[in-house]
Amino acid sequence: MDCGAEDRSVTTDLLKTSSPSAASGSGNSLTGSEIAGAVRETLAATRFIDIHTHLFAPSFGKLSLWGIDELLTYHYLEAELFRSSEVAPEDYWRLSKSEQADLIWRTLFAENTPISEATRGVIAVLHEFRLPTHQKALGEARAFFQEQKLEAHIPRVLGMAGLSSVIMTNDPLDPDEAPLWQKGVEGHEQFHAVLRLDRILNAWPTHWQALAAQGYAVDAHASGKSTSEVRRFLADWVARMRPVYMACSLPDTFEFPSESLNGLLLRDAVLPTCREFRLPLSLMIGVRKQVNPRIRLAGDAVGRADLRNVETLCHDFPANRLLVSVLSRENQHELCVLARKFNNLMPFGCWWFLNNTSIVEEITRERIEMLGASFIPQHSDARVLEQVIYKWANTRRTVATILTENYRLLSEDGRGVTRSDIQRDVTRLFRSNAESWMNLGPQT
Repeated sequence: MDCGAEDRSVTTDLLKTSSPSAASGSGNSLTGSEIAGAVRETLAATRFIDIHTHLFAPSFGKLSLWGIDELLTYHYLEAELFRSSEVAPEDYWRLSKSEQADLIWRTLFAENTPISEATRGVIAVLHEFRLPTHQKALGEARAFFQEQKLEAHIPRVLGMAGLSSVIMTNDPLDPDEAPLWQKGVEGHEQFHAVLRLDRILNAWPTHWQALAAQGYAVDAHASGKSTSEVRRFLADWVARMRPVYMACSLPDTFEFPSESLNGLLLRDAVLPTCREFRLPLSLMIGVRKQVNPRIRLAGDAVGRADLRNVETLCHDFPANRLLVSVLSRENQHELCVLARKFNNLMPFGCWWFLNNTSIVEEITRERIEMLGASFIPQHSDARVLEQVIYKWANTRRTVATILTENYRLLSEDGRGVTRSDIQRDVTRLFRSNAESWMNLGPQT
């Protein structure tokens, strides 16, 4: 018998026994044409957890940003303004908030077509609220938002975004925020706290006195009892905030291990406290701060990091769970490889400059191919409440295409795909991975 013929016969038999209906053992397998609709419907119906934002519950008062003027003066749009206008940053900062918003609207929405991700997002928000989007629509938008009451507006917006809850960024050394916590700020069932460590890990020489003022025996060199006192400080704030994780944004030059203040405090204070309270540590790596300080928040840039430092953390501290997002596109593949080696590493999100559809698609495809559903695809990073509407609409639209293609390939390769398969994967990606890693418990 011809060996080639035998091989073809075996292959044919395998394909027959591996047909979608045979492999799934169910008559509910979706056809190729049905998969796309099922994916879109599942993504639309599933309420996501937004694991990283800069939003605040209404009890935080002026820290909670919302409305059209805040949307327009978001630093992404400010960066675009300075590219499309002759206005000097110093002149812009002298304007009132409404004057800044007027200038941005006129420049980016009237004199130019709003085709960037950030400007298109504002249009999407206005459209979702059934507000006009033409060049003279700003006044009507302002009138609408001025009529809203924040306590009722928040659940409406989160519902429009398809979110069950959001996770804040909370800094115990922020002079505006810390007093609210110390007085006993009122909680909100849809907002979870995060204990932010940037001032401690990245700027200890200029912020250690804030800990000292709260009664902790620390010094400028983090010597003596300082690290144990930082642990006491963190424990006290864990009790006060009840955070779901600790977090820090780190530069592209981050090194670990290191005898720097950053390395010392991370090793001897932060990591032990996270283990003690079973809290993940979120590291967002790759920011280059203030390359252009004239444009303030819009003046930060991106750098490629050495992820061998993350490898060391995962290897040397297996009892610590690490949520990691990297800002450089060039770091993404290495992060996936590390996640395959260390199950205490959870890649998450397409952060900041990566949150553009073309790059989100590339990164998400790569992660699914290498990690299956064992990662968290996205977070909004929203600073203004209504941003979650367009950011999560973009995510659903992009992820729908990716999942549909993967399920189509799986079906063609012989394993049937059901609606329950899709629901399980979507739930894991956008809910249960976060719930299990952050000890949130099932969210409604």
